[in-house]
Amino acid sequence: MFYRESGQFKTGYAADMAVFPIRQDRIGLAVILLLAFVVVPVFGSAFLLDAVMIPFLVLSLAAIGLNLLTGYTGLISLGTGAFMGVGAYACYKLTSAFPGVNVVVWVVVSGLFASLAGALFGLPSLRIKGFYLIVATLAAQFFLQWCFARVGWLRDYNVSGAIEAGTHTLFGVAVTGPTAQPWVRYLVVLTLVAGLTWVASNILRGRIGRTWMAIRDMDLAAELIGVRLLPAKLLAFAVSSFYCGVAGAMLVYFWYGSAEPEVFSIDLGFLVLFMVIIGGLGSLVGSFMGAALIHVLPVALRAGSGWVGLPIAPATVEHLTYIIVGGLLIGFLILEPHGLARLWGIGKQKLRVWPFPY
Repeated sequence: MFYRESGQFKTGYAADMAVFPIRQDRIGLAVILLLAFVVVPVFGSAFLLDAVMIPFLVLSLAAIGLNLLTGYTGLISLGTGAFMGVGAYACYKLTSAFPGVNVVVWVVVSGLFASLAGALFGLPSLRIKGFYLIVATLAAQFFLQWCFARVGWLRDYNVSGAIEAGTHTLFGVAVTGPTAQPWVRYLVVLTLVAGLTWVASNILRGRIGRTWMAIRDMDLAAELIGVRLLPAKLLAFAVSSFYCGVAGAMLVYFWYGSAEPEVFSIDLGFLVLFMVIIGGLGSLVGSFMGAALIHVLPVALRAGSGWVGLPIAPATVEHLTYIIVGGLLIGFLILEPHGLARLWGIGKQKLRVWPFPY
């Protein structure tokens, strides 16, 4: 009886088409936002914010970006790490050239440069798909990573080969750099991720989202009913890369503080892809679930081993993480291809009919 629609009457089309038509969903979202914006920054430790929450939010945004392309449009990409790097390096150049502008503005604007790169490398998507599109995005990954390592102008010819996030302030409070407090950086990242998730939700519920899903289901049929494949696919690449670019900029400025070209290697792209697969293709909630599982897992292994009196070396934790993530990937692909989001949906459906068996 905790999750019922009976008695919740809708008196208009807006109420019927609401993102959260059930009252319990709206209450649950309000509780989550209250915990995220108030409880966590006030009572959370620096370790929780720096090692768990900020990385979780950054990777969730990258997973949302890849999910828009792979889960909702059906176009597979392995260039996620490179597009995140484009956003990071673009933000670094913009903050260096215009230091007087607020860094949060440049973090968002850097996504536009990543979207341009994504649209450029998405041009072959009209003629090729499947394995051949994977190879094309893989070429983008290798080419862009080579640029990060070899083009000195991108890092202002820094002899260390890295880009560094200096100290930037927002309303007189440091939000980046060594003097920025973890709770400040966390709130900035949380606000950006929440806002961009809301934008993605509205895009998917509109004409653009329906166009992407039609292409995913059957691109030939979509073209026959009037969908222009090339603009739609390029827009999917551009929007996906925009989200990945913003995530890459936040990774450097609010999480790492500095980064070398190796940070944006293909391993990062695979990591985000695993999050999307485990969380659930075609699900924004699944992007958060996949990021939470894959990122929090090694942290929990380290902390949990200490609590039970079984200290585990960092190398062992890394190996265990690979084993567990690999096992989860195989298990979800076989037993539940739609990932954690599908399990969450099944659980909500069970609550709707509980305690009855039908």
